[in-house]
Amino acid sequence: MVEALANQEHIENIRQMGFEDRLELLIDAAYDTRQNNKLERLIKDAGFSTTAPSISNIDYSPDRQLDKDVITKLATGAYIKAHHNVLIMGASGNGKTWLATALGIAACRQFYKVRYVRLPELMDDLLVAKNEANGDFKKILIKYGKYDLLIIDEWLLTAVSQEQATFILELMERRAGQRATIFCSQFGPRAWHEKLGQSQIADAILDRIVHTAYHIEIDGKKSMRERYGIGGQDD
Repeated sequence: MVEALANQEHIENIRQMGFEDRLELLIDAAYDTRQNNKLERLIKDAGFSTTAPSISNIDYSPDRQLDKDVITKLATGAYIKAHHNVLIMGASGNGKTWLATALGIAACRQFYKVRYVRLPELMDDLLVAKNEANGDFKKILIKYGKYDLLIIDEWLLTAVSQEQATFILELMERRAGQRATIFCSQFGPRAWHEKLGQSQIADAILDRIVHTAYHIEIDGKKSMRERYGIGGQDD
């Protein structure tokens, strides 16, 4: 507010305003600054690998077969409020991470708490907390369970152990019906079952993810790397 007041002194039209009008401008400036700082903090804390993606620069080339209406609806954040999931599927390099990050940044702009993580990193966090004497497995589960939107990239790129599948089930149990999750995968849910191994655990995990989820399949003969070169829309 002090900075805003100093700036007002350089604008003649504002200097001629009454006290209440000038005070209202100062309050508006202070509020906008607080909101901008909060947004910057949310985006930083989300851990995105890049902040370049946005809903406005998503590539809707016909061969990608993206439904703009669905993505526009998701950008409103209604799925987060309804605690629904989003499955983004496609081959490597087809822009899954870009789209998920664009939706994540849109969620930050609505002041939701978002976290981006690769599944291998998530498994490492849980495994370390489970095995180390000073680790706190429950604390890590609670942390990942509380984000309004959790984006899990490289979802089931490879098969997981029974212990890892159990970790995933415990996390999904915390989030199912309570929070929204975006899964980025090269494979559809039918292939997840085999990668999760033990059939009862796999059934339980899929039951908590798939049924209320939006399904987005990104097609395209060219990967984003081929379309844009190094530094373009990536996996």
